[in-house]
Amino acid sequence: MKTTVVCAHEFGPPETVARVEEWDLPAPGTGETIVEVLAAPINPADLNYLEGTYAERPVPPFVPGIEGVGRTSDGRLVVAPIQRGWWCSTRVMKTDALITVPADIPLSAAAMLTVNPPTAYRLLHDYEQLQPGDWVIQNAANSGVGRAVIELAHHHGWRTVNVVRRPELIPELQALGADVVVTDAKPLARQIRDLTGGVQPRLALNAVGGESARQLAKSLARHGTIVTYGAMSREPISVDNRSLIFQDIRFRGCWVTDWYRAASREQMAELFAALLPLVRAGKLRAPVEKTYRLGEA
Repeated sequence: MKTTVVCAHEFGPPETVARVEEWDLPAPGTGETIVEVLAAPINPADLNYLEGTYAERPVPPFVPGIEGVGRTSDGRLVVAPIQRGWWCSTRVMKTDALITVPADIPLSAAAMLTVNPPTAYRLLHDYEQLQPGDWVIQNAANSGVGRAVIELAHHHGWRTVNVVRRPELIPELQALGADVVVTDAKPLARQIRDLTGGVQPRLALNAVGGESARQLAKSLARHGTIVTYGAMSREPISVDNRSLIFQDIRFRGCWVTDWYRAASREQMAELFAALLPLVRAGKLRAPVEKTYRLGEA
C-alpha cells in the first residue's frame, strides 16, 4: 500500500527542501492502526522542523506535520497529540495515541485542535489563579494561540489586553471578544493603566520576545508572571532589573508538548472535554486562509 507524503531529505528553507513523494506504507503491527489523513494545518513549528531549527530535530528523510485529523477503518474521526508526520495521505499510528472527536465538528477545527487551543488553555490555567474580571495581556494576539486566548478568556470572564502590529486587526479581534486591542507603536507599559482602569494584569503571554516581551513584563502587577511560548522576533527576551528586583516578576516558559508527555489519559480527556463543547458551539474558532492539496506542496 502506498501513501503520498510531503517530506524532506535535508534541512533548509521549507519552499526548497519540501517535496512530494510516494512511500510504501508499513503494515500495522500490534497495537497500531491505519489512519486516513483528512486535513493537517501548516504550523510555524512545521516550518521550523523543515529548517532544522525546532527543539526536536528529526532524522531525514522525515514527514512534517505536528497535528491533523484522520479517519480510522471503523469510521472514527481521530486526532493524536504530539504524533508527528501528518503531512501525508495515510499513516500508521499507535491505537492508544488516538483520541476520538465528534464527527459533527468542522474538519479544519478538528485538524487544529491539539496545538493552539490546548496551548491557550494551559497558558490561562497553569501559571496564575485568575479570578473573574482579572486582566491578561498578550502580544501576537492575532496568532492562532492569541485568538484562542481571547475566546477562552472571554468565555471564563477574564479580560484581555491584546497587542498587534497592524491597526486593521483591531475590529477583527474585538469581534472575537477582546476587551482592549492596541498596536505596539507606543511603549506599552505607559498605556496599560489607562486601558485597564488602573488595574495591572498579573499574567502576560509572550510569543514575540525582544522589546515586546520587556514591555509586557513592565506592564505587570507586582509578583506577576510572564509566560513565553514563542519567539517570533527571534530576539532574546530583554529584562529590566527593576522588573526583577522591585516587582519580582516571574518568567516562565510553556511548551504544550511537555504537558502532553507528562499528562495522563484522564488529564487529556479533561482538557478536550473543556475545549470540544466550545468548538462545537462555534465559540472557539480557527480561521483558514487557504486550503491546499498534498500535491501542491
